[in-house]
Amino acid sequence: MENKKQLIEYCLRLADTSLILGQRLGEWCGHGPILEEDIALTNISLDCIGQARGFYTYAAEVEGLGKTEDDYAYMRDERDFRNLLIVEQPNGDYGQTIMRQFLISAFQYFQFDALRNTSDKTIAALAEKSLKEISYHLRHSSSWVVRLGDGTEESKRRMENAVNELWMYTGDMFDMDETDAILIKDGIAADSKKIKPLWENKVREVFAEATLTIPENVFMMSGSREGKHTESLGFILAEMQSLHRAHPGANW
Repeated sequence: MENKKQLIEYCLRLADTSLILGQRLGEWCGHGPILEEDIALTNISLDCIGQARGFYTYAAEVEGLGKTEDDYAYMRDERDFRNLLIVEQPNGDYGQTIMRQFLISAFQYFQFDALRNTSDKTIAALAEKSLKEISYHLRHSSSWVVRLGDGTEESKRRMENAVNELWMYTGDMFDMDETDAILIKDGIAADSKKIKPLWENKVREVFAEATLTIPENVFMMSGSREGKHTESLGFILAEMQSLHRAHPGANW
């Protein structure tokens, strides 16, 4: 298969982002501010993990070495992961979790919408299925951004803090490298340059309703495509991978 290496890499980027986001959201299980939101965040977590499974399975099929989704999720080290930096950031308070979810869901919505038209039929099918879930994630997080941003003085302050904490990681979503360039040329990958203005318009629209201000002149963090992460990812993996590494090959 031509450009096999790049295709595997791209699938892992998509899968890793969804997996780590799902793991983060799973931390809210039993700790949500209200029962309905506890259930909502847990369901979104399960959606994300399901998306990751699909792309890991396809990566394993393309690689052809007999790997499973568990090999990718549990047996790789921190520098091998390609998830976007924003999804590994700590949950913080509920406002910060919601802001993180909105920013990444808005990006994924346009990314997966573009991937529905990819020349790779498997990725297109996975994107089609995932987009239905991401559409809900975006609606849910958008409504809460507005509710909290245009709510009480305290909720607005917390949302402003969340924006200021997370904005530096949004630039990483739109970085592109040789893998992107090759797969875009082949009609496989989504072009982040085309996604960015759509994402910016959505953010401006929701922030205007939420009476929140987009930060300016912020230094943007980057490096996810090279396996460079914040210290947060190491702690996530230590917890997520501990059981599997302690009992390799075990199953229910």
